[in-house]
This record gives sequence, C-alpha cells and structure tokens, in this order.
Amino acid sequence: MSEPLQYDLIVIGGGAAGFFGAINTAEQNPDLRILILEKSTKLLAKVKVSGGGRCNVTHHCFEPAPLSKHYPRGQKELKKLFYQFHATDTVTWFANHQVLLKTEADGRMFPQSNNSQTIIDCFLHEAEKYAIEIKTGYEVTRILKTSNHFEVHCNNRVFTTLKILVAVGGYNKPDAYRWLADLNHAIINPIPSLFTFNDPSRTFTPLMGVSVSRAEVKIAGTKFSQQGPVLITHWGLSGPAIIKLSAWAAVELHRLHYTFTALVNWTGQPEVTVRETLMSLKNNNSRKNITGNALFDLPKRLWEFLTHKAGVATEKTWADASLKEINRLIEFLTATPFSIKGKTTFKEEFVTCGGIDWSEIDIATMESKRVPGLYFAGEVVNTDGETGGFNFQAAWTTAWVAAQAIVTERP
Repeated sequence: MSEPLQYDLIVIGGGAAGFFGAINTAEQNPDLRILILEKSTKLLAKVKVSGGGRCNVTHHCFEPAPLSKHYPRGQKELKKLFYQFHATDTVTWFANHQVLLKTEADGRMFPQSNNSQTIIDCFLHEAEKYAIEIKTGYEVTRILKTSNHFEVHCNNRVFTTLKILVAVGGYNKPDAYRWLADLNHAIINPIPSLFTFNDPSRTFTPLMGVSVSRAEVKIAGTKFSQQGPVLITHWGLSGPAIIKLSAWAAVELHRLHYTFTALVNWTGQPEVTVRETLMSLKNNNSRKNITGNALFDLPKRLWEFLTHKAGVATEKTWADASLKEINRLIEFLTATPFSIKGKTTFKEEFVTCGGIDWSEIDIATMESKRVPGLYFAGEVVNTDGETGGFNFQAAWTTAWVAAQAIVTERP
C-alpha cells in the first residue's frame, strides 16, 4: 500500500454538490489542498443529463419560505439554510462565473446556452483554476477518524485529510452508506423519489402520447394527490403531476411495494361540477352527439376512449343518454383507475430520499454532530425536492453552507 497522501479537504462525490462545495471552499482559501474522489468514471453525470441535457440549474422562486415548500423531506431545515443561500444567490453565483441563466414559463431556470456542458465547463474550469485534484474510479469503503485527521480508504489507497465533505447520492441499496454507518451515523434507508407509474394492463396504450394539462391524480386510500399535466405513455403514466406525486408519496409507495391504484381526474374539476355540466346537457335535451363532441378541453382521442369505456354508444346523444351511462362517464372522467405495479426511474437522473438524518447535522454548518470535521451536502442528506431545479438548489445551498464552515471552523 502506498504512503498516505495529505489534504486539507477531501470531497467524496464528483457531482453537483461535490464540485460546488470544493470550488466555494477554494475560493475562500486558495491555499487549501483539496481532492475530489468520484467512484465512477463520470464527473457531474446528473448535471449532464438534467433537463434533457440543458441542466435545470434552479427554479424562479426567490423567497426562502416559498422555496422550501417544494421539498417533501428537509423542508424545515432547508428553509433556514435558504436564508443563507437560495435561488437568487445561485443566479448571482453563476453570473459571477460567466454563466447567465434564463427563466422559462414554468419557472425552471437553465443556462442561456441551453446546454448542460456550460455548467460542467464552468465547474471544471474553476477546479483547474484552484488546482483542485480530481480522481475518478475511487470508491470510498472506509473512513477512520484519528485524533487530528481522517483516513479515507478506497481501492488500494489511503488518503489523509483534515476535513471531509460527503457529497455522494443517488444510492438505492440499504448498505450503500455502510462506511458512514460505521462512523456511528444512523442511516435512513435510501429509496427512490421522482419516478413514473407503470400500468402492466396497458389498457391506455392506444392513447400513448396524449397529454392533459390540468389533471388531478390521487393515490387511492391515501391523502396524496397532485394537480398538473399528465402524460399517457406506453408503460403507464408520466408528466409533472405524476413525478411530483411520486416525490411526496415516495415513502408510502415504497411501503406499498409500488402496487397501488392511481385515480386520474382528467377534468381537474370537482366531481360535482362535472356532474352539473353533463346533467345540464341531458336536461336541456341536447341533440349533440356525446362521443363526437369533447368537453373540458380534453383531447379528442381521450374523450372518445373514455366514452367508450363508459359504455356510451357512438351514436348516442345527450338527450338519449341514460342516468347510468352519465354516472359511468362521470366516474371515468373524474376517477379513472390505473392499477399500478412498479415504477420507471431514469438511471442517470435517479433521485432518492433517505441517507443522513437531519437531526445528526448542525444546520448552521452542515457538519456532523457525531464526527467533528465531517460535513454533508446534497443528496446524501435525507432531503429531496420536486422536479424543476429544486434538487440542484438543495445541492448548491448545502454545499455552499458547508464550504463556509469548512474554511472558518477549526479542525
């Protein structure tokens, strides 16, 4: 085994939080010897693929309290942290590093280049500028704490350092953080967040590609529901409402082994409103054909499919519709059942909840309460956000706060 190497800071994880933490530490003290260890051969993998390759850097939500409400886990803690560094600070930071951001209609913010490589190039440039050393293919297996430094074991090497910033994430195995558990940290089992729903019956496959902009999705038997765009795919259901729902219900859906009933209200309106609309057409003796005249701004293909599922004959008019047919149609419009069995996650953009419990972290510094000199940032902490740039914002914020403390706190 080679002689241990000495660093002031070792960052474990070559992703968004890791690079941001390393760079912000180096900016405050360029003389520090900093090493980034990445277990894979890819640096900034999620940055590369985020937002369809454009990198959804943050969200246009510039007040700490409203911003924190987009996080199913870690909301209370992030609210405090956002008073130190939030979305406005993110925009300013990137602008100061020659990366200008733009805002899209839905609030997502991207580099003006529309290319995630802009963010990657920025980070790599800053890392080179401050002589931050980077090693890929180095997986940490053990950390030992001595009286005045850490030993970081990975592969056949041992590195020594005064401080450590753990910025790994996206693991989905109970033993993924064993080396942190060995440091007396309790690990909340990491499980998936942000995923789509699989419907093995494929009943709606003929409608693949159809989307509804103002639908509501509920998980039967629970309190969880979300409104927004829903997309029918060849495997089931996707779209912002589905993915957002998967985040807020992540723990419950894991408990259910991803076997549950999703109820979709395609109209986005209360059942009583839908009923009033349909009954008005019948009571006014409308001679309009039901199947051929879509309501509630629904796509024609979806409306026709739902009327057929409700047993409404193609030639039927509202005047001739029976109460049974109308009730059945209301049921499909406001609570179409999908028997979900399984989920689809996108490997490169995989997001998890779980990891280090917030109760074991000093919120003011992101330092471990159990192991002085050990800091956390990003997804390794039990926090996750909705889709739309919120997970990156949590990474920037926690890494920035940790960086301030790493420089100022004595080892």
